[in-house]
Amino acid sequence: MTVRTELDIEVVTLELHELEVTEPREDFELEVKRATQSVRNGDVGDPAPARALYRRFGIDPTRVRPSSEALLRRLKKGEPLPRINSLVDVANSLSVQLQVPVGLYDLGKVRGDELVVRLGAEGESYSGIGKERVNVAGRICVADAEGPIGNPSSDSARTMITTDTERAAWIYFLPVNDETIDRTAELIAVFGRGLVRVL
Repeated sequence: MTVRTELDIEVVTLELHELEVTEPREDFELEVKRATQSVRNGDVGDPAPARALYRRFGIDPTRVRPSSEALLRRLKKGEPLPRINSLVDVANSLSVQLQVPVGLYDLGKVRGDELVVRLGAEGESYSGIGKERVNVAGRICVADAEGPIGNPSSDSARTMITTDTERAAWIYFLPVNDETIDRTAELIAVFGRGLVRVL
């Protein structure tokens, strides 16, 4: 699997393999509490870089929010962190704490062997997870050989992570440091039972 970026942005991509994704795990509650406490204490990353990324491409981040900020607003309202499955839960927890949008794509469902980070073409869209069509025309998106499969606000139903997922691509849509990559790999190893390769 390769990831190519057509835009002048820095992304960090991880390839996850030998995954064992499960239903939400009780032993992840500590991480959920850590994320919730970080939000309460105001000890999370700065949402400004993700907002600036959207504005660079003409997207109003108050109308279409980065996924990391949408999670932050949810927790600030006292709503719980969504629990989906053992891998998505890790992504949501890290995303809200770092304030960096994360894209997750099941490589078993991806068409072709390359993902491209690009601007969506006129009329391009996809079925979102639990949503109607997600329009990506003129917006940052991730596409495979068949078309767009996600963006920094929401992923597609076609390549979403399930308990059957064995290989996945994880994209941080902003630069992150080595310490964050190590922490990500550690949580994936524990809760997704998977191995991580930086692309």
